[in-house]
Amino acid sequence: MDESSDITQLLQRHHRGDREAFDRMVPLVYERLRIIARGQLARAGRRGQTLDTTALVQEAYLQLVDVDSVDWQDRGHFFAICARAMRRILVDYARHRQAAKRGGGIAPLTLEADMVAADSESELVLAIDDALRGLEAFNERLARVVECRYFAGMTEEETARALDSSLRTVQRDWMRARAWLLKALA
Repeated sequence: MDESSDITQLLQRHHRGDREAFDRMVPLVYERLRIIARGQLARAGRRGQTLDTTALVQEAYLQLVDVDSVDWQDRGHFFAICARAMRRILVDYARHRQAAKRGGGIAPLTLEADMVAADSESELVLAIDDALRGLEAFNERLARVVECRYFAGMTEEETARALDSSLRTVQRDWMRARAWLLKALA
């Protein structure tokens, strides 16, 4: 049996209530989760952040470990959900930074160059999240393709399997989604 089917079986066992199945699966997926987290952190910018790759993976794990209501389809579906959880964590983190920037009950202090860069990175994360939420309202399938391709780093083939779509549909959706997001972010 290959690793992919092992992961799928463990996900299905977790869904049926086997709490230990998720913990047994983690070593099989950990390195891929770190790759996804590294990619998301790189896109979000890392200057001045206390959140690192390991912390992001752990936060996503904590959000997903007790979720047995998700009917995990396979490993691709799992990675897509993990990427979504990581994106939400980064968005929450960026919102927190923006609130702190606007006062957040803290006494004013002088700005330094790296603080401005971190704030603009938070603004970019929030702008991307707003655009993705707009895309989701326009067409949810396009938003799922973006999550798989951009945030989870999946190939077109992996995305097609995760979304139970044809390869050609994913390719078309990826082109449409990128065009929509470019226009929304312009």
